[in-house]
Amino acid sequence: MKDKYIELRINRDFGDILTTYFDYLKQNIKKFTNVFLSYNGIFLVGLLITSYLLVSGFVGMISESSGWYGVDTGQSNEETYWIYIIAGGILFFVIFLMVAGLNFSLSSSYLIKYEKHKGQNFTKLDVWNLTKVNFGNTVVFILLLVPIYLLFMIASVIFAFIPLLGMFAQYILQFLLTAWIGVSFFSMLSEKKGVTDAFGEGWNLVTKNFWKSIGVNFILGLLNGLLFFIILIIPGILVGIYTFHVVENNIDVGASIVSTIVYTIGLCLLLILMVYAQCLSQFINGILFYALHEKTYNINTRSKIEQIGQNDQ
Repeated sequence: MKDKYIELRINRDFGDILTTYFDYLKQNIKKFTNVFLSYNGIFLVGLLITSYLLVSGFVGMISESSGWYGVDTGQSNEETYWIYIIAGGILFFVIFLMVAGLNFSLSSSYLIKYEKHKGQNFTKLDVWNLTKVNFGNTVVFILLLVPIYLLFMIASVIFAFIPLLGMFAQYILQFLLTAWIGVSFFSMLSEKKGVTDAFGEGWNLVTKNFWKSIGVNFILGLLNGLLFFIILIIPGILVGIYTFHVVENNIDVGASIVSTIVYTIGLCLLLILMVYAQCLSQFINGILFYALHEKTYNINTRSKIEQIGQNDQ
C-alpha cells in the first residue's frame, strides 16, 4: 500500500508543523536518500579526496612537530603537509559552495514535486530537471548569501560584547536568518520568482510569523542535530577506540596507511552527513513555507471552497 499523501498547503500551527515534518521525513527519507546519492556522487568523491588531503596534512604535522609518536627522521616535511592542508581547505570551500547550492535545490525540488504530484508519483529525473532549470538563479542566490553572512558575522561580533542578552539576540538572529534564507529559496523555486523577489517574499512571510519561524527552526534544528549525533555515535566510538590503540602502542600515524584510511573515512563520513543534514533543514523550511504561504494568501482554502461551490451547482 502506498503511503498516504501528506497535504502541505495548510495553515498549520507550531506543533502541527513539527508533526508534519517527521511524518513527511518518515515517508520520504528512503526515496530522497536515493536522489541524494544519485546526484551527489561526484561531490562525495571530492569530499573523500578533501578528507584525505586534510588528514594527511594535519596528521603529518602533529606526528612530526610533537614527536608524540616517536618520529625523528632527521628531515622535515612540514612544507609538504602545509600544501596538503591548504589544498584540502581550498577544495573543501569550493565543494561546499557547489554542494550547498545543489542540495538546497534537490531537497526543495523534491518537496515541490511531492506537493505537485500529491505523493511520490515522480522520478528522480523529475527532481533533477527542476533543479537544472533553476541552476542560474541558484548560483545568484548563493552568491548573494556571501554579503548576507558577512553582515551576520559582524552583528554576531557586536552582540558578543553584550552580556547574556547579546547571546540570546545572536541565536534569535541566527534562526531568523536560517528561516529567511530557506523560505526565500523555496519561494524562488516553487513560485518561479526572481532572486530579489524571492528574498522579499521570504522576508515578508518570516517577519509576519516571527516567533513561529524561529521556533520551528530552533526545535527541528535541535532534533536534527540530536539525530546527527546519534548516527555518529557508532563510527565515533570506533574511531575513538582506534585512536586509543594508536596512543597506547605508540604508533606512528604519519607513516601508517591504516591510520590514514581510518581517519580519512571518518572525516569523509562526517562531511557527508553534514551535507545530508543540510538537506533535511531545507525540508523544514519548505514545509514552513507552505504553512506561512497558505496562512497569508489562503490559495488552497479558496480553491477547495470554489470546488465545493461547483459541486453544489
